[in-house]
Amino acid sequence: LRSQAAGRDANDEIVGRHQKITTLLETVRRVAQSKATLLIQGESGTGKELVARLAHCSSPRAENAFIKVNCAALSEHLLESELFGHEKGAFTGAIARREGRFELAHGGTLMLDEVSEISPPLQAKLLRAIEEEELERVGGSRTIKVDVRLLCTTNRDLAREVDEGRFRGDLYYRLNVIPIVIPPLRERREDIPLLVNYFLKRFRRESASPVRRASREALRILMRYPWPGNVRELRNVIHRAVVLGASETLGPA
Repeated sequence: LRSQAAGRDANDEIVGRHQKITTLLETVRRVAQSKATLLIQGESGTGKELVARLAHCSSPRAENAFIKVNCAALSEHLLESELFGHEKGAFTGAIARREGRFELAHGGTLMLDEVSEISPPLQAKLLRAIEEEELERVGGSRTIKVDVRLLCTTNRDLAREVDEGRFRGDLYYRLNVIPIVIPPLRERREDIPLLVNYFLKRFRRESASPVRRASREALRILMRYPWPGNVRELRNVIHRAVVLGASETLGPA
Protein backbone atom coordinates (compact mmCIF):
# COMPACT_ATOMS: atom_id res chain seq x y z
CA LEU A 1 0.00 0.00 0.00
CA ARG A 2 1.37 3.36 -0.99
CA SER A 3 -0.10 6.71 -0.16
CA GLN A 4 1.22 9.83 -1.86
CA ALA A 5 1.86 12.78 0.45
CA ALA A 6 2.49 15.80 -1.73
CA GLY A 7 4.47 18.74 -0.44
CA ARG A 8 8.08 19.76 -0.08
CA ASP A 9 9.23 16.34 -1.28
CA ALA A 10 6.53 14.95 -3.53
CA ASN A 11 8.58 11.79 -4.08
CA ASP A 12 8.04 10.66 -0.50
CA GLU A 13 5.29 8.13 0.08
CA ILE A 14 3.91 6.22 3.03
CA VAL A 15 4.75 2.61 2.17
CA GLY A 16 3.57 -0.44 4.08
CA ARG A 17 1.20 -3.39 4.37
CA HIS A 18 1.33 -3.87 8.13
CA GLN A 19 -2.10 -3.65 9.74
CA LYS A 20 -1.07 -0.69 11.89
CA ILE A 21 -0.11 1.29 8.79
CA THR A 22 -3.19 0.39 6.74
CA THR A 23 -5.43 1.24 9.71
CA LEU A 24 -3.59 4.53 10.23
CA LEU A 25 -4.02 5.54 6.58
CA GLU A 26 -7.70 4.64 6.61
CA THR A 27 -8.20 6.75 9.74
CA VAL A 28 -6.34 9.74 8.28
CA ARG A 29 -8.43 9.68 5.10
CA ARG A 30 -11.66 9.25 7.06
CA VAL A 31 -11.04 12.25 9.31
CA ALA A 32 -9.48 14.42 6.60
CA GLN A 33 -12.89 15.81 5.60
CA SER A 34 -13.40 17.35 9.04
CA LYS A 35 -11.66 20.29 10.68
CA ALA A 36 -10.81 18.22 13.77
CA THR A 37 -7.30 18.66 15.14
CA LEU A 38 -4.94 15.71 14.67
CA LEU A 39 -2.27 14.89 17.24
CA ILE A 40 0.28 12.78 15.36
CA GLN A 41 2.61 10.91 17.70
CA GLY A 42 5.63 8.80 16.90
CA GLU A 43 9.35 8.39 17.35
CA SER A 44 11.78 10.47 15.34
CA GLY A 45 11.98 9.27 11.74
CA THR A 46 8.63 7.46 11.61
CA GLY A 47 7.07 9.85 9.09
CA LYS A 48 4.92 12.25 11.12
CA GLU A 49 5.17 15.05 8.57
CA LEU A 50 4.22 12.68 5.75
CA VAL A 51 1.06 11.73 7.65
CA ALA A 52 0.29 15.41 8.24
CA ARG A 53 0.72 16.21 4.55
CA LEU A 54 -1.50 13.28 3.62
CA ALA A 55 -4.21 14.61 5.94
CA HIS A 56 -3.95 18.01 4.27
CA CYS A 57 -3.89 16.67 0.71
CA SER A 58 -6.92 14.46 1.40
CA SER A 59 -8.95 17.35 2.81
CA PRO A 60 -11.16 20.04 1.24
CA ARG A 61 -8.29 22.45 2.04
CA ALA A 62 -5.84 20.65 -0.26
CA GLU A 63 -5.66 23.54 -2.73
CA ASN A 64 -4.86 26.03 0.03
CA ALA A 65 -1.71 26.61 2.06
CA PHE A 66 0.09 23.96 4.09
CA ILE A 67 2.27 25.84 6.58
CA LYS A 68 4.78 24.09 8.84
CA VAL A 69 6.35 25.52 12.00
CA ASN A 70 9.15 23.71 13.83
CA CYS A 71 8.38 24.58 17.45
CA ALA A 72 11.65 23.06 18.69
CA ALA A 73 13.84 25.27 16.50
CA LEU A 74 12.82 28.69 17.85
CA SER A 75 13.04 30.49 21.18
CA GLU A 76 9.80 31.41 22.96
CA HIS A 77 9.99 35.03 21.74
CA LEU A 78 10.71 34.11 18.13
CA LEU A 79 8.09 31.37 18.09
CA GLU A 80 5.41 33.76 19.35
CA SER A 81 6.20 36.17 16.53
CA GLU A 82 6.39 33.32 14.02
CA LEU A 83 2.96 31.98 14.98
CA PHE A 84 1.03 35.18 15.63
CA GLY A 85 2.97 37.84 13.73
CA HIS A 86 3.95 41.25 15.05
CA GLU A 87 3.32 44.93 14.51
CA LYS A 88 5.97 47.43 13.54
CA GLY A 89 7.93 48.51 16.61
CA ALA A 90 6.64 45.64 18.76
CA PHE A 91 10.23 44.83 19.77
CA THR A 92 13.78 45.70 18.81
CA GLY A 93 14.26 44.75 15.18
CA ALA A 94 10.55 44.78 14.29
CA ILE A 95 10.98 47.32 11.51
CA ALA A 96 7.78 46.34 9.71
CA ARG A 97 4.48 44.62 10.36
CA ARG A 98 4.62 40.87 9.77
CA GLU A 99 1.84 38.33 9.42
CA GLY A 100 2.24 35.17 11.45
CA ARG A 101 1.84 31.57 10.36
CA PHE A 102 -1.75 31.40 11.59
CA GLU A 103 -2.68 34.22 9.22
CA LEU A 104 -0.68 32.77 6.34
CA ALA A 105 -2.44 29.42 6.81
CA HIS A 106 -5.92 31.01 6.74
CA GLY A 107 -8.21 28.69 4.81
CA GLY A 108 -5.57 25.97 4.85
CA THR A 109 -3.61 23.82 7.27
CA LEU A 110 -1.08 24.71 9.96
CA MET A 111 1.30 21.99 11.14
CA LEU A 112 2.97 22.50 14.51
CA ASP A 113 5.97 20.19 14.50
CA GLU A 114 7.10 19.05 17.98
CA VAL A 115 4.29 20.94 19.69
CA SER A 116 5.48 19.60 23.05
CA GLU A 117 8.40 22.06 22.93
CA ILE A 118 6.16 25.14 23.21
CA SER A 119 6.68 27.00 26.50
CA PRO A 120 3.81 27.17 29.05
CA PRO A 121 3.16 30.92 28.55
CA LEU A 122 2.90 30.44 24.80
CA GLN A 123 0.71 27.37 25.28
CA ALA A 124 -1.92 29.63 26.86
CA LYS A 125 -1.90 31.97 23.86
CA LEU A 126 -2.09 29.02 21.47
CA LEU A 127 -5.07 27.59 23.35
CA ARG A 128 -6.98 30.84 22.95
CA ALA A 129 -6.20 31.05 19.23
CA ILE A 130 -7.50 27.50 18.74
CA GLU A 131 -10.64 27.87 20.84
CA GLU A 132 -11.65 31.37 19.74
CA GLU A 133 -10.23 31.15 16.19
CA GLU A 134 -8.76 34.59 16.64
CA LEU A 135 -5.50 36.25 17.67
CA GLU A 136 -3.67 39.52 18.16
CA ARG A 137 -0.25 40.10 16.69
CA VAL A 138 2.62 40.76 19.10
CA GLY A 139 2.45 44.45 19.97
CA GLY A 140 -1.01 44.80 18.46
CA SER A 141 -4.53 45.19 19.81
CA ARG A 142 -6.65 44.39 16.76
CA THR A 143 -8.36 41.00 16.87
CA ILE A 144 -7.82 38.95 13.71
CA LYS A 145 -10.10 36.02 12.85
CA VAL A 146 -8.42 32.93 11.43
CA ASP A 147 -9.77 29.76 9.83
CA VAL A 148 -7.07 27.10 10.18
CA ARG A 149 -7.04 23.31 10.34
CA LEU A 150 -4.41 22.39 12.95
CA LEU A 151 -2.18 19.32 12.78
CA CYS A 152 0.32 18.75 15.60
CA THR A 153 3.21 16.31 15.85
CA THR A 154 5.31 15.17 18.78
CA ASN A 155 7.83 12.46 19.63
CA ARG A 156 6.97 12.74 23.32
CA ASP A 157 4.24 11.17 25.44
CA LEU A 158 2.10 14.30 25.88
CA ALA A 159 -0.13 12.67 28.50
CA ARG A 160 2.97 12.10 30.64
CA GLU A 161 4.11 15.67 29.96
CA VAL A 162 0.75 16.84 31.34
CA ASP A 163 1.06 14.61 34.42
CA GLU A 164 4.54 15.99 35.09
CA GLY A 165 3.42 19.60 34.70
CA ARG A 166 5.31 20.45 31.51
CA PHE A 167 2.28 20.73 29.23
CA ARG A 168 -1.12 22.29 29.87
CA GLY A 169 -3.87 19.74 30.33
CA ASP A 170 -6.52 21.93 28.70
CA LEU A 171 -4.36 22.42 25.61
CA TYR A 172 -3.57 18.70 25.44
CA TYR A 173 -7.25 17.76 25.44
CA ARG A 174 -7.93 20.43 22.82
CA LEU A 175 -5.19 19.03 20.55
CA ASN A 176 -5.90 15.36 21.15
CA VAL A 177 -9.21 15.29 19.27
CA ILE A 178 -8.02 12.67 16.79
CA PRO A 179 -4.91 10.84 18.07
CA ILE A 180 -2.75 9.23 15.39
CA VAL A 181 0.09 6.97 16.59
CA ILE A 182 2.71 5.93 14.04
CA PRO A 183 4.42 2.63 14.92
CA PRO A 184 8.22 2.46 14.92
CA LEU A 185 9.80 0.45 12.12
CA ARG A 186 10.83 -2.35 14.51
CA GLU A 187 7.12 -3.06 15.10
CA ARG A 188 6.43 -3.53 11.38
CA ARG A 189 9.47 -5.40 10.13
CA GLU A 190 7.44 -7.07 7.38
CA ASP A 191 7.39 -3.68 5.63
CA ILE A 192 11.20 -3.45 5.43
CA PRO A 193 11.52 -5.33 2.08
CA LEU A 194 8.82 -3.07 0.60
CA LEU A 195 10.60 0.03 1.85
CA VAL A 196 13.98 -1.21 0.62
CA ASN A 197 12.56 -1.84 -2.85
CA TYR A 198 10.82 1.55 -2.87
CA PHE A 199 13.96 3.45 -1.88
CA LEU A 200 16.14 1.46 -4.30
CA LYS A 201 13.89 2.47 -7.20
CA ARG A 202 13.64 6.06 -6.04
CA PHE A 203 17.36 6.68 -5.56
CA ARG A 204 18.34 4.69 -8.65
CA ARG A 205 16.36 7.18 -10.73
CA GLU A 206 18.37 10.01 -9.20
CA SER A 207 21.81 8.58 -10.01
CA ALA A 208 23.70 6.46 -12.51
CA SER A 209 24.06 3.63 -10.00
CA PRO A 210 23.93 0.05 -11.30
CA VAL A 211 22.16 -1.15 -8.12
CA ARG A 212 18.85 -2.88 -8.88
CA ARG A 213 18.04 -5.13 -5.92
CA ALA A 214 19.06 -6.30 -2.45
CA SER A 215 20.23 -9.86 -1.84
CA ARG A 216 18.30 -12.17 0.48
CA GLU A 217 21.13 -12.08 2.99
CA ALA A 218 21.18 -8.27 2.93
CA LEU A 219 17.41 -8.22 3.54
CA ARG A 220 17.77 -10.66 6.45
CA ILE A 221 20.35 -8.37 8.04
CA LEU A 222 18.18 -5.30 7.49
CA MET A 223 15.17 -7.04 9.03
CA ARG A 224 17.12 -8.04 12.14
CA TYR A 225 18.45 -4.55 12.80
CA PRO A 226 16.38 -2.54 15.39
CA TRP A 227 16.32 0.75 13.38
CA PRO A 228 16.40 3.32 16.20
CA GLY A 229 16.15 6.05 13.53
CA ASN A 230 13.16 4.31 11.94
CA VAL A 231 12.26 4.83 8.26
CA ARG A 232 14.50 7.89 7.97
CA GLU A 233 17.51 5.80 8.97
CA LEU A 234 16.60 3.02 6.52
CA ARG A 235 16.15 5.57 3.74
CA ASN A 236 19.60 7.02 4.40
CA VAL A 237 21.21 3.56 4.48
CA ILE A 238 19.69 2.62 1.12
CA HIS A 239 20.55 6.01 -0.37
CA ARG A 240 24.19 5.57 0.63
CA ALA A 241 24.25 2.00 -0.68
CA VAL A 242 22.83 3.07 -4.05
CA VAL A 243 25.30 5.94 -4.44
CA LEU A 244 28.30 3.80 -3.51
CA GLY A 245 27.14 0.49 -5.03
CA ALA A 246 29.19 -1.00 -7.86
CA SER A 247 27.03 -4.00 -8.79
CA GLU A 248 23.38 -4.74 -9.53
CA THR A 249 22.80 -6.58 -6.24
CA LEU A 250 23.38 -5.18 -2.77
CA GLY A 251 25.02 -7.75 -0.54
CA PRO A 252 25.83 -7.72 3.18
CA ALA A 253 28.49 -5.16 4.05
